[in-house]
Amino acid sequence: MDTNKNIDCIFCSIPEDRIIRKYSNFFIIRDAFPVTYLHTLVISNRHVESYFDLYQDEIDELNSILTKEKNFLTSKDKLITGFNIGINIGKDAGQTIMHTHIHLIPRRTNDVKKPKGGVRGVIPEKQAY
Repeated sequence: MDTNKNIDCIFCSIPEDRIIRKYSNFFIIRDAFPVTYLHTLVISNRHVESYFDLYQDEIDELNSILTKEKNFLTSKDKLITGFNIGINIGKDAGQTIMHTHIHLIPRRTNDVKKPKGGVRGVIPEKQAY
């Protein structure tokens, strides 16, 4: 992992036994408070707050990782029929750990009554349209 760490950041000191896989610039864990079964986090090795602070090579690798992890999850659980990919950037967007991380959330048929609107649900009254 990169030496750019913040001793006060929980993602900078994740115990090795929580890490599922490592990539050049990221590592994978399961979310401690999952929205759905197998809710996965892709976390940058470098301590940077925002996706917008990532270097281009990190962004390129991230796109590849999301596809690899999606394929891994769908091979592990045949009930997965979709995904939400989420990045909270800033406190007003709901970011609580100020270290870049991407949520890969598996979805399954009927896991919610009305999935229409997907990520619009971050502002509940805007989800239905």
